Amino acid sequence: MKKKVGIYSLLLASLVFFVACSTAEKPAPIDMESVMAEIQAIEDGYAAGEKAKDAKAVAAYYSEDAISYSRNQQPVSGRAAIEARIAKRIESDTTGNYNVYKVVDLFAEGNTAVEIGSWTEFNPSGTELENGYYMSYFQKNSEGKYECVRDMSVTTKSATPAME
Repeated sequence: MKKKVGIYSLLLASLVFFVACSTAEKPAPIDMESVMAEIQAIEDGYAAGEKAKDAKAVAAYYSEDAISYSRNQQPVSGRAAIEARIAKRIESDTTGNYNVYKVVDLFAEGNTAVEIGSWTEFNPSGTELENGYYMSYFQKNSEGKYECVRDMSVTTKSATPAME
């Protein structure tokens, strides 16, 4: 009887050891070039929407529950509120200036990605007026497409006395 208990104990210990040492399945590696191309295409769509003065096309960048943190403004929550803010900005713009967005760095894991990008504002003749950086956090939606759930941007322009 003592021999059987000892053998069962040894077998149980061996089983625990092998289960503990087994490695969990690792997720498939992410094709970062593909993700970068997808995110850059999303940024290009955002810029095209701005240039066309189409607030709905710009707001398509965001998830329904997104929060956008813009320079010198309170955060805005939800795609509808973000679209309203974009529409107001577009309606009041008579300059014809446009922005170009570029992915600078990208981190992706699972169904999420964090982009650090640069933006540059140009006048209609192509002269650079201002530039800065932004950070966007993306999650894949139910269709497997990335949507921005949080974003924030900054300018490289010096602060005015009122901003300090």
